[in-house]
Amino acid sequence: MDFNLTMEQQQIREEIKKVCQEFPDAYWRKVDSEKAYPDAFVKKLGDLGWLAALIPEEFGGTGLGITEASIILEEINRSGGVATACHAQMYTMGTLLRHGNAEQKQRYLPKIATGELRLQAFAVTEPNAGSEATRLQTSAVKKGDRYLINGEKIFISRVLQSDLMLLLARTTPYDELPDKTRGLSVFIVDLKANQGKLEVKPLDLMINHHTNALFFDNVEVPVENLIGDEGMGFRYINDGWNAERILVAAEAVGDGRWFVERAAKYASERNVFGKPIGANQGVQFPIAKAYANIEAADLVRYQAATKFDRKEKCGAEANLAKYLASEAAWEAANACLTTHGGYGFAAEYDVERKFRETRLLTVAPVSNNLVLAYLGQHVLGMPKSY
Repeated sequence: MDFNLTMEQQQIREEIKKVCQEFPDAYWRKVDSEKAYPDAFVKKLGDLGWLAALIPEEFGGTGLGITEASIILEEINRSGGVATACHAQMYTMGTLLRHGNAEQKQRYLPKIATGELRLQAFAVTEPNAGSEATRLQTSAVKKGDRYLINGEKIFISRVLQSDLMLLLARTTPYDELPDKTRGLSVFIVDLKANQGKLEVKPLDLMINHHTNALFFDNVEVPVENLIGDEGMGFRYINDGWNAERILVAAEAVGDGRWFVERAAKYASERNVFGKPIGANQGVQFPIAKAYANIEAADLVRYQAATKFDRKEKCGAEANLAKYLASEAAWEAANACLTTHGGYGFAAEYDVERKFRETRLLTVAPVSNNLVLAYLGQHVLGMPKSY
C-alpha cells in the first residue's frame, strides 16, 4: 500500500480547500444559528462537479473513486465546514449506479451530475425499526402501473432540500418471508410530484441537519422507479454500507484534524501564569494523544478506501475505519473544548458547533456498538451478540 497521495489526489485536496476558503467560519456559524441549509456552498460544489465525483464520465460525472470522494469530504470538515450537508448524494447515488437499469441511470445521473437534480434524501429508518432494518413496516403495494406507499419514517435528512429521495419500503409482509432479508424494495421517489401526499415534519435537534419525520399517505411511485428486483432492496442498500462508512470515517478524520489544529494553536497562544497553557502536560498530552489516534484511524480509512476501489472485500476495514475515526474525532473534540475552557462554549470560537456535529458520527449512520458487534461476529467469529 502506498501511503502517499497521488498528484491528482493532492490537487483535489487543494481545490476543495480553495472552495472552503470562500465559506469561512462566519458562514457556517450563521448557517448553524439560523438552522439554514448551506445552499450557496452546496451549489458551488455542484457547479464545480465535486458532488459528481462518483458518477461515471459517461453520465457527466468525473468518475473518481471512493478514495478521492473521501478526500473531498474530509477537507470540507477539516476546513470548518459540514460535509453532511452534501455527503448523502455521494453514497446514496451508488445504489442507483450499481443496481439501477440503463434507463434509470440515463434519466437521473446526468442531471444529478450537473446539479439540476439533488438526491440528498435517503429514507430507511422508522420509529419502530432503527438498526433492525429488516423490521421496516412502511409498505409499497403495487396497483397497476404504480406503487402506493404508506407508513412513517424518522430521522430522514434533507428531504426539503432534495428533488429525489431513495426509499426502502416493504413489498412483502414480514411474516410471509422465510428469508427475512427479502421482501424490501428500493424506490426513487420524485418529491415534487408527491407534494400533499408526503408530510414532512422537521425535527428540532442539537445539530443543523434538516432532519425530519415523514408520513406517507398513498404516495405514488411509478413501477419504472423500482430499482433492481422487487424484494431485494435490503441487499442493495447493504451493498452501499461500506462506501458510507468509509466516507463518514473521512469526515470524522477531517473533524479530528480541525479540533487538533485549533486546540494546538490556542494552547500555544493562550498565556496563564506567565506561560502558554500548552506548556503544561495536562493540556498538551490530551491533544497529542488525540492527534495520534486520528492519524492511526486515517491509515485504516485509506486501507478501506483502497480495497473498495480495487473491488476487494472491505467490510472489516470499512467498519474499523468508521469506528476508529469517529471515536478519535470525539476524543479530539473533548480535548479541544477542554483546552479552550469557557471560550469553548462560545459560538464565536466554533468549537461548540463542531463539537455537536462530530458527536453524531459515533451514533450515525450506524452506532459504534453495532460496529463492534459486526467485528465480534463477522471478523472474530464469536456468537451473535444481539
